[in-house]
Amino acid sequence: MAPVLKSAEELNIMREAGRIVAIAHEEMRRAIEPGVSTKVLDDIASAVLRDHGASPCFLGYAPGNHPPFPATITASVNNELVHGIPCEERILQDGDVIGVDVACLYRGYVGDAAYSHAVGKVSRSALRLLEATEAALEAAINASVLGNKISDVAKATARSAGRMGYSVAREYTGHGVGASMHEEPQVPNWWPGKNSKIQWQDYDLQVGMTYAIEPMLIAGRGDLMELEDGWTVVTKDGSLTAHFEHTVAITADGPLILTLP
Repeated sequence: MAPVLKSAEELNIMREAGRIVAIAHEEMRRAIEPGVSTKVLDDIASAVLRDHGASPCFLGYAPGNHPPFPATITASVNNELVHGIPCEERILQDGDVIGVDVACLYRGYVGDAAYSHAVGKVSRSALRLLEATEAALEAAINASVLGNKISDVAKATARSAGRMGYSVAREYTGHGVGASMHEEPQVPNWWPGKNSKIQWQDYDLQVGMTYAIEPMLIAGRGDLMELEDGWTVVTKDGSLTAHFEHTVAITADGPLILTLP
């Protein structure tokens, strides 16, 4: 199935959905500090979405063999790459790194973004990982221009991460966003060679294409596993991770970030 191209009117609605997500992120960022539970962050995001007439995309989401996701946000701490489940018992500690992902549905369209944050005073190596992941996202956004392909976006992410000495998560990708949280195209963080067992559909970038770019960088090896909760993905070697994401639209004037305040 080809990517769904959005009209100017649809992009305006998606910008509002993205703005609501951005507000939720800003409110959570202000609350992130040692001693705060990840459940508190989930409550903050839930309130923002409700107050702006939006609904959470993650709550109850149950693709494939996954159980229904029980929260508004994912909150992934340290070696948890993605899909961490917020709870009252998970208390943030000084020196942690937390990745928070939020998606909402507003007037039939989705906004989706993620940020990783330092909790209190973190190590220099943790700060470097955060900076590198954000730089990889910026590189991928800059590659989201007419004349390029999805593969160019993926390669830009991988090159940026590799220059800083980090692995990218190969099993998890960005994705098209629109009336559904997951549409075509898949937007990987790397691009396989012709002999790879993994192959994605490549597409020319077109005006009206909308997708979420989400670099996930790993300080150690790239080996991952899913925990028994059916959602939380962690590094097998316990190495630190970071995750940033924006929803982007392709326009004639260059990439338009839809998930800014």
